[in-house]
Amino acid sequence: TTSSIVSADATYSVNPEENAPRGLTFNNDGTKMFVVGTTGDDVNEYTLSVGFDLSSTVTFVDSFSVSSQENGPTAVKFNADGTKMYVTGVGSNNVHQYALTTGFDVSTASFTQTLVTTVDNDNFGLDFNNDGTKMYITGNQNDKIYEYNLSSAFDISTATFNQDLDVSATDTEPFGIEFKPDGTTMF
Repeated sequence: TTSSIVSADATYSVNPEENAPRGLTFNNDGTKMFVVGTTGDDVNEYTLSVGFDLSSTVTFVDSFSVSSQENGPTAVKFNADGTKMYVTGVGSNNVHQYALTTGFDVSTASFTQTLVTTVDNDNFGLDFNNDGTKMYITGNQNDKIYEYNLSSAFDISTATFNQDLDVSATDTEPFGIEFKPDGTTMF
């Protein structure tokens, strides 16, 4: 194993929109950033003048309330073109799906459906593989990562539980989850 040094770089405060941020994701080129948290109950959208660079000009654009489905959001993810958005959280411990008529524009979002999950009482993190045939949820109650198979890509109504991974030996509060694009490394 090789080790490397990671150091903090630029920061950007989302406190005016969300004072308890929990989930973060970007669009494909990093020019849009999305933040959810447990006090705002909404998805906040920001633009970045330089992709993935918080030292560039970061501008709050809009927010989309998910409070009718989730009052404690902890994660937000999108499909590849941003026309589907997914939110999970500790308020309902379910996964909620939304349709966006314009990709990665939360002002065009509308609620589609909910997947009721019963694997954990503290759904924290959420991720998909690249083609949307697998979904992953991190759970704090059991300190596990739960894997679901989706028979129809990015359609949570087709999700079936596949297996879980106990991570309690290394993490007693698993929160965010991300994969290397080829799926060979999980963070």
